[in-house]
Amino acid sequence: MLHILALFSFLLVSSSHAALQDFCVADFTAPQGPTGYSCRTPAKVTADDFVYSGLRQPGNTSSIFNASINAAFVHKFPVLNGLGVSLARADVAPGGVFPLHTHPGATEIILVARGAVTAGLISSDNTVYVKTVEEGDIMVFPQGLLHFVVNTGGTEALIWVSFGSPSPGLQVLNTALFGNNLDSDLLEKITLLGDDEVQRLKGIFGGTG
Repeated sequence: MLHILALFSFLLVSSSHAALQDFCVADFTAPQGPTGYSCRTPAKVTADDFVYSGLRQPGNTSSIFNASINAAFVHKFPVLNGLGVSLARADVAPGGVFPLHTHPGATEIILVARGAVTAGLISSDNTVYVKTVEEGDIMVFPQGLLHFVVNTGGTEALIWVSFGSPSPGLQVLNTALFGNNLDSDLLEKITLLGDDEVQRLKGIFGGTG
C-alpha cells in the first residue's frame, strides 16, 4: 500500500507545471526533467516573455527541398514550457516539398494561409490519405504518423503549423535512412536499393558508412 501511495505522490509531483500554476517560463540554467524544464522565478518574468517575433519573415526556400520551416518551440519560446502547444511557419516554393516525416511527440495541424498544397498521411495500416489543401483550409496529421506536403501550385505557399506539444520532435524518413552511419550493405538489404543508389542518397543527406 505504501508503495502505491508513493507512486501516486510521484505522479502528482511530476505532472505538468502548467497544471499547478498559470505558466512556467523555462529556466534553461536548471536541469530538464521528464515533464519539461524547471520554472523561471516569477519575479524575473516580463511581458516580453509572452511574445515571439521570430516568425515574421519568410524562410529561405533555396534548400534541397525548396522549402523552409521556422519553428517556435520551447527552446526558442520558453513560455511554452508545460503549456502543450507550439507553432511554426512553413514557406514552400512552387514544386517544394516537406518529405515524409513524423512528429513522435505531437499531433500537427496545418493552416494554408496562402497558395495551395497537396498533403497526405499514411496510417499505421498503410492506408494513404491525400488531399489538396487550399487557402483557408486546415488539415490534421495525427501524432506519430508519416505525412508530407508538396506545393503543387504555381505560387509560393505560406502555411501556419500548430503542434500539441512545446517540443513535438521530428524524424525525416530520408535523413533517418541516409543521413547517418548505418552500414551501406545493411541499407541495401532493408531498402532493396542497389549500392550506387544508396551511395548517391548518402551523398545527398550526409551519411557515411
